[in-house]
Amino acid sequence: MARPREFDEEAVLDAAMQCVWRCGYEATSVRDLVEKTGITSASLYNAFGDKRGLYESALDRHVEESIADRIRRYEELEPRDAIRAFFAEILKRSLGDPQHKGCMMVNAALDVAPHDPKFQKIVAGVLVRIEEFFLGCVKAGQADGTITRLLSAANLAHHLLGVLIGVRVLARVRPERALLEGVIAPALALLDSEGGASAVSKQ
Repeated sequence: MARPREFDEEAVLDAAMQCVWRCGYEATSVRDLVEKTGITSASLYNAFGDKRGLYESALDRHVEESIADRIRRYEELEPRDAIRAFFAEILKRSLGDPQHKGCMMVNAALDVAPHDPKFQKIVAGVLVRIEEFFLGCVKAGQADGTITRLLSAANLAHHLLGVLIGVRVLARVRPERALLEGVIAPALALLDSEGGASAVSKQ
């Protein structure tokens, strides 16, 4: 039988997540993780293999506790309300982050994924998951007449994903309400602005 772990795995993953989130993957050392999680380096290696394995587990936890949870909550709303609520929460999180850490998943896309095929696949999979949420909302809204049909559902979903990533990156260096609202508002208006959508479709 495998020995039971002598630590609270969820607490360790949360601490590791906060450490890497704040400092970045490359700048976070095993010593930093040992100090912040309160476990020994031997326990870390035994449980997670190495720093990369711990980071992957922490990233998985973040996805389920934050991104997947948000999608599950908003999938129950009406299409337009779901998209609006999604971005309202993103705005709130972006402005309420005193350390300007940004989104852990977006940080992984910029910091780790370009140099690590496995993490590139993980990050891409999460972004596809978010895009599918937007796509489902847009298709439902187009079906019930609450979202314009002048642009394809796929293009609108692509656009919403791009706006989301842009907001999360901007918030790291310019966490200004007017700026972030100014990015989000046109994207939401495009969903029901026949004139705006028509102009875009002709470009």
